[in-house]
Amino acid sequence: MNLEHLTHEPATDPTPIYRMRDGIYAVDLLASAVVHLDLFTWLADHPSTFGAICAHFELHTRPADVLMTLCNSLGLTTQSGGVYHLTLRAREHLAGGSPWNLAPYYAALKDRPQTMDMIKVLRSGKPANWGSYDADAWAKAMERPEFAEQFTAAMDCRGVHLGQVLAAKLDLSQNHALLDIGGGSGIYSCAIVARHGHLRASVFEKPPVDRIAQTAIERQGGSEKVQVIAGDMFKDPLPTGFDVHLISNVLHDWDEPVVRDLLAKSHAALAPGGFLIIHDAHLNPEKNGPLPVAQYSVLLMHSTEGKCYSVGEMRSYLDNAGFEWSAFQPTAADRSFILARRV
Repeated sequence: MNLEHLTHEPATDPTPIYRMRDGIYAVDLLASAVVHLDLFTWLADHPSTFGAICAHFELHTRPADVLMTLCNSLGLTTQSGGVYHLTLRAREHLAGGSPWNLAPYYAALKDRPQTMDMIKVLRSGKPANWGSYDADAWAKAMERPEFAEQFTAAMDCRGVHLGQVLAAKLDLSQNHALLDIGGGSGIYSCAIVARHGHLRASVFEKPPVDRIAQTAIERQGGSEKVQVIAGDMFKDPLPTGFDVHLISNVLHDWDEPVVRDLLAKSHAALAPGGFLIIHDAHLNPEKNGPLPVAQYSVLLMHSTEGKCYSVGEMRSYLDNAGFEWSAFQPTAADRSFILARRV
C-alpha cells in the first residue's frame, strides 16, 4: 500500500455523524445547570460577571467557561460589558416563575450518572472519564498499551477524512520538514505528505504511542515519508531541524497553562520564519458559537483537562509566545486550522 488512498475524499459528508458523537454530553451539562444549579432562575434576578457566577455556584473556571459558552451558543445568555444576561428564551423557558418553564421536563435527568458527573466536574475542574477525577489520569492511561492503542485507533479513523481536507487546504510548497507534535497514529502526517510529496514528516510521540504510531504509519504505507521520534512533549525539548510544526487535535485536551507551554516549546524549536499549524475545533472570538463546537467542548471538559479554545484566545496565546498570526480557515466537520509564523 502507498499513500495515494489518503488523497481520495469520501463522496458524502460525515459531519452529522461527527456531531452526534461530539455533542453527546452537552445535554447533561445543560441539565446540570437547570436542575442542580437552577442557574437561569438566579441569573434572571442577578445579571453577573463570570467571576461572580463562579463564586456564587462554587464552580471551577475551566468547566464554568464551557458552560457559559454553551449557554451563549444556545441563545440562552448574552454578554454586555463582561456581564451575563438572560435572553428572552431563557427567561420564558428555563427560569422559575414562568408559565412556560421547562425545568420540570429536565428534572427526569437529574440523577442520570452523566449529569451527576457534570456537577463534579463543574465544582472540581477535574475530568470525569479517566480515573476518578485524577488530574494525571489521562497521561497515565496513555501509558497503558491497550488504552493507548484503542484511543489512537479512534483518532486514526477520524483523521483519515479530516487529515485529507486539512492537507488539501495547506500551501506547504516552500516547506521541507514537518514535525507532528503529539501526532498520535501519524495519520495527519501521512495525509499531508500524501498531498505534498516533497515533504518529509516526523511524528513526535511518547512510548507506547510511538510504537503504535510506527505500526499505523506502516499500515497506511507511509514509512518511507514519515518517521517517528520518541519523546515527551511535556518534559522534553522538541526536536529541531523542522520548518513547519503541526499540532492537530492536541491543545483541546489541556488547560491554558499547558497550551501556553506547548506553544512556547514550538517557538523555541521551530526554524525562524517557519510555520505552526494548529488544527482543532475553534470557537469564534465572541465565544457564542458555532454551536457544534460549543457542544464538543463539553465532551472535552468532561473527559480531559481541556476544552475548545476560541480564535481570540489562540491569537493571544500565539502572540505571547512570539508567533505572528497568518491565517484562519475552516476545514471539515466543524474543524479549522490556524496558521502562525515563527518570528
